[in-house]
This record gives sequence, C-alpha cells and structure tokens, in this order.
Amino acid sequence: MSARPGGRDWYRVEAFLEMMSAERGAAANTLASYRRDLEDYAAFLAGRGVGLAEADADTVRAWLADLARRGFATSSTARRLSAIRQLHQFMVSEQARSDDPTAVIAGPRKARRLPRVLSVAEVDALIGRAETEARRADLAPSVGLRAQRLYALMELIYASGLRVSELVALPASAARQKQKFLLVRGKGGHERMVPLTERAHRAACDYLDARAKAGLADSRWLFPAGGDSGHLTRQEFARELKGLAAAAGIASARVSPHVLRHAFASHLLANGADLRVVQQLLGHADISTTQIYTHVLEERLRALVAEHHPLAKAG
Repeated sequence: MSARPGGRDWYRVEAFLEMMSAERGAAANTLASYRRDLEDYAAFLAGRGVGLAEADADTVRAWLADLARRGFATSSTARRLSAIRQLHQFMVSEQARSDDPTAVIAGPRKARRLPRVLSVAEVDALIGRAETEARRADLAPSVGLRAQRLYALMELIYASGLRVSELVALPASAARQKQKFLLVRGKGGHERMVPLTERAHRAACDYLDARAKAGLADSRWLFPAGGDSGHLTRQEFARELKGLAAAAGIASARVSPHVLRHAFASHLLANGADLRVVQQLLGHADISTTQIYTHVLEERLRALVAEHHPLAKAG
C-alpha cells in the first residue's frame, strides 16, 4: 500500500484537509504542516501493513516511539499527535471508523518555558533608536524611507502586540482611518479590534505620507515590497530588527518580533491589565495560551503584598 497521495487511504486525508480549510479556515502554512505530519504517519502505517481505518492505540504508540527514536523534540511530537488526533476524530465524525485510537493516548509532556521578555527600558531604547534614524535628514531617500518604515513597524508592534504575520500584512487603510484602532484578521480568519496609541498611529501616517512621495501611493499594503506577497516579509522585518538591536546596544539574539509581542503582553499585565483583556488583544482563542504570562501577575501580587501588607515588613 502506498502512503503517499494516491494510496488507498490518502483520500481520507485529503477530505480532512479540505474540511480544515473550508470549515475551520486553516491557513496555508497550517495545512502544509498537517500534510507533512499525516504523510509521515501514513508512511509508518504502510510499513506495518495497516490502514488508517484499522490503526489501533498500540499502533499509535508504536508510531510515537518511532518518532522518539528518530530524535523528534517533544514539541514536534506533540504537534504531530495533535494532527493525528484531529484526523481520527474527523474519520469518526464521517463514520469512516467507529472509534478514535488516539483517545486513550497521553501526549508527551512539554516543559512550558517562560517567554523571553525585554524590559520597558530596552523596548524604549529600540523604539528611540528607530525614531532617531527615521528623523535623520542626511540619509539617501531609499535608506530614509526604510528607516521610517522600521520606526512605524516598531511603534505598531509594541502598541498592538500583533503577530508578525498580521503586522507585515496590514492594509494601507490601517493608517488612513481616523479611528485609533486596528481591525485585524488573525488565525482562523477571526477578527479582533486592537486599539492604537497616538504615537503608533502618527508613525504609521507619517510613513504612509513618505511612501506616497516615493511613488508607492497605490499599494494596498501599508508596508509594500516587491516579493510575491506584495508586502514586507516576516523574515525581512526580523533581519532589520536584529540590526536595530545591535545599534541600540542590545544583544540581537534577545530580540525578535515575537519577543516584542511578549513584551507588549507582559508590560500590560505588570501595569495592571486583566488577563482576559490581554487574551483578546493577542487574539488567543484559549485563555490557557495567555496564562504563560501568569508569572508576571504573580510578581505583581508579591510586590503589592510586600508594599501594602501591614505585617510584610515586620521583623
């Protein structure tokens, strides 16, 4: 039996992927990841002469053990098992089999690492350096425009906590609207409103004016570029951010777009924001994802008790 597309079981996988795209709005990258994981699973089953409809819990456990022997990280194994669970649940819902062999399988435990976070002073240093470069009058026009773009990106990501994929794909209308908020389409096509600071809105508007003078007024994207997508790529922003960090005297290894998203969430919580509000701003579907930041809340509560409890300083 071939486990690749065209094998006797692969049509079930294709039906599952079509459902994920049409009904759940899974992104292209997510679908590609599912496809790779399911191909690996199907290839393992084929080697044992088992089809998707016949695989049992012991078969799934054997596949997990095979992943471990091949050196897959716990996080990668957990992601693959999640894809397999969803496939088998789909097959049950479609009456392609009567049971889900993954229902009794415990996933590998992942150690939940705290996100790397920059201090407020460090973020301020990054944005300050970007602003200084954007205000320079001695730069060549193309270099000056890129500096203004980076400053706008920095203000926007720290003001909003957007995912980098959401940030680089912002429409030009995000800077034209009078309202100080963004309407963002995030994972799964879900929309959310994210308020903007006055500084971020002004930086975006200034960049929009600058790129119009450079002949880029017609682009539908706020951050246009010449690639296939038509807008700045995540990788290009990450590279520019590393250079900015070095210029600001911060180790570039500590800085990435995702670290700035973490800084947005952590700094809000440290200053009294509610965890549910931060969940909504970040676009997390489940509060458990946002709870990685509870260490910030715990530190704040300890500080409050130490400062205000009448017996906290009793010796």
